[in-house]
Amino acid sequence: MPEKNYTRRGIVKSATAGIVASYLPSISHAQSRPRVVVIGGGFGGATFARFLLRADPNVNVTLIEPSATYTACPLSNLVLNGQRELSEQEFAYDALKSEGIEVVTDVALDVDPVAKVVSTPRRGTIAYDKLLMAPGIDLNWEGLPGYDLEAAKTFPHAWKAGSQTQLLWDQIRTMENGGVVVLSAPANPYRCPPGPYERASMIAHYLKTSKPKSKLIVLDAKDKFSKQSLFRQAWEETYGSTLEWVGLSDGGAVVSVNAQERTVETDFDQFKPDVANIIPPQKAAQIAERAGVADATGWCPIDPVTFESQLQKDIHVLGDASIANAMPKSAFSANAQAKVCAIQMARLFRGAPPMRTTLINTCYSLVTPDYGISVAGIYRPGGQSFVEVPGAGGTSSLEAGPEIRQAEARYARDWFKTITSEVFG
Repeated sequence: MPEKNYTRRGIVKSATAGIVASYLPSISHAQSRPRVVVIGGGFGGATFARFLLRADPNVNVTLIEPSATYTACPLSNLVLNGQRELSEQEFAYDALKSEGIEVVTDVALDVDPVAKVVSTPRRGTIAYDKLLMAPGIDLNWEGLPGYDLEAAKTFPHAWKAGSQTQLLWDQIRTMENGGVVVLSAPANPYRCPPGPYERASMIAHYLKTSKPKSKLIVLDAKDKFSKQSLFRQAWEETYGSTLEWVGLSDGGAVVSVNAQERTVETDFDQFKPDVANIIPPQKAAQIAERAGVADATGWCPIDPVTFESQLQKDIHVLGDASIANAMPKSAFSANAQAKVCAIQMARLFRGAPPMRTTLINTCYSLVTPDYGISVAGIYRPGGQSFVEVPGAGGTSSLEAGPEIRQAEARYARDWFKTITSEVFG
């Protein structure tokens, strides 16, 4: 990366550290070394663990994460057109350990909010004074008839980066020229609103450049989606008949799949694709339900100021699992929420009241490897969740020229390098 980007990263880190310090009062703890357990080592959980310990070195932080390495979703769609290796998406937890965070490679099986313990198969029970949950999403295996763990071996979802991503890429890569790929996009809410459409773009890019007789059909359970005008303008200009989008009103919602017969059903049609990427409905990870922090929607209602669960005391939830309403389920959001939550928890430990803050989110998407678009928003607590500050955000211009599109593609990569360095580096 050019030196100016490292400088920008350093400025961001210094500014963030200054902001954290400015929010924290100089008040001694009423107790010795509060115990904070973090479930989930993604962009939310890992960020929270590091920033809480920096905000308050007196806190004992334990992070529970099943994998010794984290496989990041942002930019993973580039794996699906051969632009990136899956290994470039993998990050270890050495930096967190070096800062004094105990990283437990284990599965959080259960939470007892009364006894204040987390149960794991290898470590046993781990006690906490405060629990931070950033477990991400689980696929709702009951949400789409015919789609289950076994079906995902034939029709991969690849919505959790890792082996499923590699499986989908292998299927696309080995498909004959002239084959058909079907991608199904679910109804809201789900992780990363523009994600299916960036994925469609990357797959279409590979097909057009490497298998020009092939076609991608996007079957969508919605008529509107994030950055729709920008995506569809770019698709028409760049991919033409290679990519076909079918919205809800035109029968795009997938109602069932049959992996054995390799069929995908909508209300009006049946497809038998060579490759199918089925992105099913989602919900908060199962541990959220076990902890009693998920409601009937499958997601976790929170206090938007402190991120404390509305259902369980001393458990805070952030990132994809939480109900943040206007604030999208993205890595950028999880990272921003984690920093604010760390500040708020440090203040609570020091006997200070929480502060109302605003948060920002920016979602970059690639339409080709060198064509980027983005949407940004600023959010504040409002009612039971977050509301967007009117007029404070925006999307890329429809009239932007090639230089702007190329710059936004660079910004997407620079952002990924910056955030992964901040969280895992």
